[in-house]
Parts: sequence; structure tokens; C-alpha cells
Amino acid sequence: MQKHIQNYAKTKEVYAAYRKSGYSKVFYEEHRAEITLHKAAKDAFDAADGKVPTIKELRAEYAQVLNRKKADYREYREARQLMQEMLRAQKNVEMFYGEEHRTELEEARHRSEEKQK
Repeated sequence: MQKHIQNYAKTKEVYAAYRKSGYSKVFYEEHRAEITLHKAAKDAFDAADGKVPTIKELRAEYAQVLNRKKADYREYREARQLMQEMLRAQKNVEMFYGEEHRTELEEARHRSEEKQK
């Protein structure tokens, strides 16, 4: 939106001259890029609900969003660290029970071998 506001301001005079020329095809071809930028900015403003914000308002909103992102990222890092700790604990438990189960199987195998003798 900020880029559209800048483009609109830069191309406003060219578009006004285009309108004064009676929407001349020659003028349009000479200033096609500026007129296209102006129309794209105007379409973006029309698509926006309500009043078009100023650059100052957009920057203030961006600062708020950036602060919220930083706070949320802190929470994300904490949650990620907790998840990694839990995964390590899960692996440890799986290894422990896997060793215990393997030991039981080996003991059972030894008992069956002794019975066969």
C-alpha cells in the first residue's frame, strides 16, 4: 500500500495532464508507464476498504506489527525449545524401555537355551 501511495503521488500530475488531453492515445503512448502505475495505485485504493491511509499511518501500523512479531517470535522460540526438550525426553524413554525390553528378550533366550541343554 505504501508503494501505491508513492506511485499515486508521483504520477498524479501526468494523469491529470492525460485527462486534460481528452484521454489522447498519443499522450497515453508517451506516458504509458506513469499512467499504468497511476491506474494500478487507484485500483488498489478502490479495493481498500474505506479511507486510504497516509504513509505516516502505514509506518505506525508497520511498527506495531513488527513489535507484535518480535513478541510472538519470543514465544515461538520458547515453545520450540520446550518441544525439543520433550523430544529428547521421549527418545530417552524409548531408549530406556528399548534396552529394558532387549534385556528381557536376551534373558528369555538364555533361559530357553538352558532348558534345551
